[in-house]
Amino acid sequence: MAEEPWLCGPVEGVDAYLQPVAHALLQVREDLPRVTVGLDHRQLWARPGGAASVGFHLRHIAGSIDRLLTYARGETLSDAQKVVARAEQAPGDAPDPGPLVLLAQAAIDFALAQVRATPRAQLLDPRPVGRAGLPTTVMGLLFHVAEHTQRHTGQLIATAKAVRGDAR
Repeated sequence: MAEEPWLCGPVEGVDAYLQPVAHALLQVREDLPRVTVGLDHRQLWARPGGAASVGFHLRHIAGSIDRLLTYARGETLSDAQKVVARAEQAPGDAPDPGPLVLLAQAAIDFALAQVRATPRAQLLDPRPVGRAGLPTTVMGLLFHVAEHTQRHTGQLIATAKAVRGDAR
């Protein structure tokens, strides 16, 4: 079994202060296809006990990464991003999780590229978030991308186990 990303040393091109962000995102990138393999359309959108579906978590991972990185760049959300956010919970047409896993992995790849391109000198730059302009920093947003993505991946894993009815 290969080591987890955080045990594989520094990620090339990523500032030392942002290594935990890169490691967390790489772990999710590896986990998503493994934990969703074999799920069918019904299982992808099932909501056991009212929990959010695997499909929602996959869409939300991709969409939230995009939105948080927008704020990290000092930009505001577009109307299209707001539409995507509102549609994340609606069941889709995909016969299996494959296309949504690829969407989430592409968002992770984009996040890693933005992490690599973020100079250390900008990490403490202030960034407003949302309509209320709540205060944070570039580093706060990048770390939130990582922890938020991991949180939803954990929920996705638990939901995938529940809809399979197994203890994998």
